[in-house]
Amino acid sequence: MIIEFDEKVPIYLQIMDFIKKEIVKGNLKGGDKLPSVRELAEMLKVNPNTVQKAYQELEREGITYTLRGTGSFVTEDERKEALKKQMAISILEKFYKDMKDIGFSDDDIVNLLQSYIKEGK
Repeated sequence: MIIEFDEKVPIYLQIMDFIKKEIVKGNLKGGDKLPSVRELAEMLKVNPNTVQKAYQELEREGITYTLRGTGSFVTEDERKEALKKQMAISILEKFYKDMKDIGFSDDDIVNLLQSYIKEGK
């Protein structure tokens, strides 16, 4: 597990995002066990408290659950599509805001995106 950390975003949020992406991509499925807090902290070279915070937030969001003494697991309900849509909207919101901030109109944004998709870049 490798994460390229962005110094502008809290590490626990980046860990959460990584785990969510792994679920959406199908690499983590309902019932799969996540690495222990210590294991993941060692893999990522971060403080175990940071991983613990990420795991707590994932559980609070209903994406994972914890069995005392056993570990954290991916929730088995069908939240994958809702999670995928939520992540897409978040990406689109940031993209749209950034494009507006640098002066693009709505039509410009749509045309640029369509051109980008057609060119495959």
